[in-house]
Amino acid sequence: MTSSITTMVRFPVSQTIRAFARRFFEQGFQLYIVGGAVRDFLLGRKITDYDFATDAVPEQVIDMFSTVIPTGMKHGTVTVRFHGESYEVTTFRIEGDYHDRRHPESVTFIRSLEQDLSRRDFTVNALAADAADGTIIDLHEGLQDLQKGLIRAIGDPVQRFEEDALRIVRACRFACQLHFSVDSATLSAMSALADSLSHISGERLKIELFKMLEADRPSIGLELMKSCRAVEILFPELHHCIGVEQKGMHRHDVWYHSIYACDAAPIHKPLVRLAALLHDIGKPVVVQHHENERPTFYHHDSVSVAIARSILTRLKCSNDERDTVLNLVANHMFHYDGQWSDGAVRRFVGRVTVDALEDLFDLRLADQIATTGSRNSAAILEFKERIRLVLESGNALTVKDLEVNGNDLAQLGIPKGPAMGTVLQELLETILDDPKQNTKERLSEIAVQFYRQRIQINKS
Repeated sequence: MTSSITTMVRFPVSQTIRAFARRFFEQGFQLYIVGGAVRDFLLGRKITDYDFATDAVPEQVIDMFSTVIPTGMKHGTVTVRFHGESYEVTTFRIEGDYHDRRHPESVTFIRSLEQDLSRRDFTVNALAADAADGTIIDLHEGLQDLQKGLIRAIGDPVQRFEEDALRIVRACRFACQLHFSVDSATLSAMSALADSLSHISGERLKIELFKMLEADRPSIGLELMKSCRAVEILFPELHHCIGVEQKGMHRHDVWYHSIYACDAAPIHKPLVRLAALLHDIGKPVVVQHHENERPTFYHHDSVSVAIARSILTRLKCSNDERDTVLNLVANHMFHYDGQWSDGAVRRFVGRVTVDALEDLFDLRLADQIATTGSRNSAAILEFKERIRLVLESGNALTVKDLEVNGNDLAQLGIPKGPAMGTVLQELLETILDDPKQNTKERLSEIAVQFYRQRIQINKS
């Protein structure tokens, strides 16, 4: 085997991996570390997992180890548990034609590492290291592209993207994560085949998007997605934000404001970053232009919630992920000042929930940075202190915190149904204004009086 580029640097093969590889060598098989681990080592990045390629077929790998999970037998992949680690091992393979720009019609297991590497997506992901001694193998000038900071498709880029359209998004994601640019021929092919992204499942797209959200600057990847039409195809709602000017304090149109707010949100909070990306997505729908004045966007928060819900549904987000993002989008327009009553503070906390407050404040600061270019947390710190003081005087914030429940009200003669819901809401409003009222005796009195005077009378 020859390498187009040689390097004196060797991949650091741990004792555990050497022992793992020995099992293959003793049976006459090859084993190589492939893909991201080799790339990230050469870039000085933290290696998070190891993928291996071998000429042993899955059944032969299963025979070598006591614990093997058949994670993708059809495509030659198993996961081996070895010395407390999980290693994904895939048989060298070549793939037949792709009938849906996602799945190959056939997979053929082969004995050649060269052929296996040639089927991969980008040159920087087609590097391999011998699991015996760490010798690095580069057959597609991946080392040169690492040095250039370049994402380049292997071989014919049109063919690579016709095989799997998701590679268009993956190119944007890798460029974002690595702070690389995309080769011009590769980018041209991405643009030409962007329409094929409409066939990609929400689950696969979500994985790539969330990896992008965990990069230093998601805006790099999002801008690339815009330039190759991926945003237009996958997120037309975001595409409509391009060129929608805001003026006033805003430095950017809605598109750039959104992606820069995404950058400014905490890197360890991908859901807050997603909320930042979507928080103003309703503005193109509600924008009103006024002569010689800046445009207005009344009720864009509620419209943004509806649009964001549609996007999150397409991405197959979990209920918890969806609820977290929508709660932040719905409440990002709060305007606190020192004139708020204690009851108003409690209502705000009850609506947002205590657990979501820090995320909402993170979103507000990201929104502020994207708007003005600076961060001023003084107002939020003041609001946090106010919330702390108010909550210390009484923590009843929702109907669940009331000292009476539906069964108690039923015993008082209040029928279950809409009437009881109205009574419970009235009791909540009472304790939000005055937490001292939250006793079973007092709430029972208020409930009966309210029901008789406001509900029964209205019915009659």
